[in-house]
Amino acid sequence: MPERLKTAIAPWLTVSEGEKAVVFYKAAFGAVETYRLQDPGAGFVVRLSINGAEFWVSEGGDEIAKDTSLGGDNIRLILIVDDPDAIFSQALKAGASEIFPVGEGHGWRLGRLADPFGLHWEIGFELS
Repeated sequence: MPERLKTAIAPWLTVSEGEKAVVFYKAAFGAVETYRLQDPGAGFVVRLSINGAEFWVSEGGDEIAKDTSLGGDNIRLILIVDDPDAIFSQALKAGASEIFPVGEGHGWRLGRLADPFGLHWEIGFELS
């Protein structure tokens, strides 16, 4: 009998400029590409990993670019890391925009930024 898999939830981000998103996430967060399915004429799907935390990226057409209900404040990703200040700074240098700087409050050391594709990322860790 095969070993049971660990249950996990991995976000799937569909953005209007998927290849640019993959490049950004690698530069901003140190993401590593662990899987790619490329279909000429039909697009691609990429799985990225940030120290074992996985998420997926694909490219959508004009309907994604025009859909302002996605991203921003209604979909937020929380990237939990040991050094949020360094990752936050790295992401800003890669092209992210600061929403609020890394600071402490509500039991967390955390900052929020928007990636170039309109998605908000909170980067930090829970204080003990």
